[in-house]
Amino acid sequence: MALIHGGQLRQVANDYNIPIHDWLDLSTGIAPFSYPIPNIPGIAWQQLPQFSPALHDAALQYYQCANILVSSGSQSLISILPTLWMKKNPLSTSVFLPIKGYKEHAQAWKNMGFELQWYDDELPALAQLPQHCVLVVINPNNPTGKLFSRETLKQYQQSISNRQGLFVIDEAFMDVVTPSQSMSKHINDSNTVVLKSFGKFFGLAGIRIGFIIANPLWLTSFAEHLGPWQANGPAQRIAEHALQDFVWQKHQKEMLSQQRQALTKLLFSHFGDVINGTDLFLTVSLEKQNQAVNIYKGLCKQGVYVRLTDEQQSLRFGIPKPEDMERLSQSLSNVMLSISELC
Repeated sequence: MALIHGGQLRQVANDYNIPIHDWLDLSTGIAPFSYPIPNIPGIAWQQLPQFSPALHDAALQYYQCANILVSSGSQSLISILPTLWMKKNPLSTSVFLPIKGYKEHAQAWKNMGFELQWYDDELPALAQLPQHCVLVVINPNNPTGKLFSRETLKQYQQSISNRQGLFVIDEAFMDVVTPSQSMSKHINDSNTVVLKSFGKFFGLAGIRIGFIIANPLWLTSFAEHLGPWQANGPAQRIAEHALQDFVWQKHQKEMLSQQRQALTKLLFSHFGDVINGTDLFLTVSLEKQNQAVNIYKGLCKQGVYVRLTDEQQSLRFGIPKPEDMERLSQSLSNVMLSISELC
């Protein structure tokens, strides 16, 4: 069964009978400011895409790693990883995953017959991890914003390596974390892989570019199973430019930080100190039964689409553009007033 995510605006627009162009879509953690598309030569559209040394070198520098492979988004990597791991270690049967987090990880491991073990905000105790296990960490977590330090993760990396297990670190939102806690520089064995999303920070999720950082044997295995032409030519050209544009990256971080502060102030005025997240999204956790569901539906009726989390107890707000803040503020005020009148 397909999982429900943010970004499904067409379906939501149909459900509420509001034209798609009338919506304010804050349902994803994709930056509202997109990297400007550079001039793309015609050959990039005409030829089948090939390995790009320029993109490869740009990615190595940007992510500060020794080995990297480009793909058509990190989702394709998540889907195939359990299959490749089973071939590498058939003794592995269990995987530890965050209760709250991107559920495609759990779906992929479940499809391969793994026993799913869950942990909450804190990682499972090292002594709890069995031989040959898999540990998945989303850092920072989506949607909770929970961030584990690099030093903590290095302890788990060593422990999992000693157990001949696999450490999977999804760093889709790490670009906006300062100082960075990325593990990209610390992949020195065959028991750790790091997943990177390009589209979120650069605001270009539609071009479908992602990366995996791992040792060369892992990357060879991924390349063989993913097959040729993973990332289209125009997407490679765009990513190459964006990864090298340090001036734009600095400006992007400043803009996202400013808008996060503005959104935090707005959400705090309605919900108080129950807000967590990153510079790409903020999540409001609500305790009252059905409160998150009712607010979600109320916002949808006004053409504002946010993410109702899987547990239906939290709402994740993407970062709005400055010109969209007034509409969000008014819509939230209307919904909260309506709910208070019903109580």
